[in-house]
Amino acid sequence: MIFWMEAVVGCLLFTIVVVPSVIRNPLAWLSDYPPAIRARARELGLICAEQKKLPPAVLVRKSVAILTITVLLALALVFLNGARTFGEGFFLSYGLWLTVNWYDTFVIDWLWFCHSKKVMLPGTEDMTDAYHDYGFHFKIGIFGMGLGLPVCLLVGFAVVWLARMVSG
Repeated sequence: MIFWMEAVVGCLLFTIVVVPSVIRNPLAWLSDYPPAIRARARELGLICAEQKKLPPAVLVRKSVAILTITVLLALALVFLNGARTFGEGFFLSYGLWLTVNWYDTFVIDWLWFCHSKKVMLPGTEDMTDAYHDYGFHFKIGIFGMGLGLPVCLLVGFAVVWLARMVSG
């Protein structure tokens, strides 16, 4: 029961952090847009044509998010779930990661992003098919599964460390 409560809280927190941020500044999230929309943004001069890599601000934002997720998951798993071993930390955190990852794919991306006019970039309003690129979001969901592995490995190690500190 605790796992599912944590999963719901994780999905809510993800929504609270991501949705307003995307609405407020969609260009900051351009790396999460389908390729055709990114290409149009380059054509329109919304971003530099030579900008291929993620901007440093995006890398910092994602790194801080990963570190925050690692710490919060480890704390929750030790103090709420009673996790004490690397395996408990890794598998519980990966289960939570997968739950939020697929919530992001199917609810945030497929139901909201693909159909919300609030995320459309100026000059891309005619690109409905590109915004409805469900396959792109599904591939990103698969990528997210892989991205979760090193994060959850860190959580597993953090759980062991925290459990040792708690038990004295």
